[in-house]
Amino acid sequence: MKRIGIIGGSGLYSIEGLKIEDERTMQTPFGNPSDKIILGELEGINVAFLPRHGRGHIIPPHQLNFRANIYALKAVGVERIISVSAVGSMKEKIKPGDIVIIDQFIDRTKMRHQTFFEDGIVAHVSFADPICPDLFEKLFTSAESLGISAHKGGTYICIEGPMFSSRAESRIYRSWNVDVIGMTNYQEAKLAREAEMCYATIALSTDYDCWHETEEDVDATKVVEVMNKNVATAKKIIKDVLFRIPADRKCPCASSLKFAIVTDKSRITPEVKKRLALIIGKYIE
Repeated sequence: MKRIGIIGGSGLYSIEGLKIEDERTMQTPFGNPSDKIILGELEGINVAFLPRHGRGHIIPPHQLNFRANIYALKAVGVERIISVSAVGSMKEKIKPGDIVIIDQFIDRTKMRHQTFFEDGIVAHVSFADPICPDLFEKLFTSAESLGISAHKGGTYICIEGPMFSSRAESRIYRSWNVDVIGMTNYQEAKLAREAEMCYATIALSTDYDCWHETEEDVDATKVVEVMNKNVATAKKIIKDVLFRIPADRKCPCASSLKFAIVTDKSRITPEVKKRLALIIGKYIE
């Protein structure tokens, strides 16, 4: 069964109106995902929901098992992922409470697994445009139709966390002309592309990081206050966009692995084939 995946970020641990059919405990070759995968219908559409940090927000950004999360969603039939993420604004025009439908990434993490292709197999997947162009357009259209203050496009810089940036770091990132700062979405986008899944992010601006001279420095309490308001907005966008997504995909995400695997098929071991059967099976049989 084809499903639309929803990864809930900080503050988004459930969605009202989701008719739950199953809460599935998943095991993957890469370990366990953050929580049970919640399967059901939202507005009559088949969806799979995963709270990124686990219910109760128990997993910090640097300890998320990104590979297990993406693999588990693919295993239950997800072809498209809508990710919701709290972010800091790096530009004056992106105010706390605004929405950004991002289209680019910069990675500044250090400790994370961010590829399925290692330990006996190599693939070089194009990541020039990390966000699915079709999903990107539909998310922005939904926000616009609902009268939500949304910015179309923007660069998300992903830092290790869980600590917020130093003032010097924040100023450097600003000089790079990034739009928002977060701790989770880069690895999700990269792994989704390797797994031939569409991926797009609804970035929820909660603060001005610590670069802003007239705003108070970011702290968790203030972030949570704005985040709770933002989550309600994100849910409205999700419920609207579900009706705009066609059953079949015509975007390049669906065939991103077609010419990417460079390992000679004769050198791919049975263990590797078993581990990645869900992802590479159609290309190595």
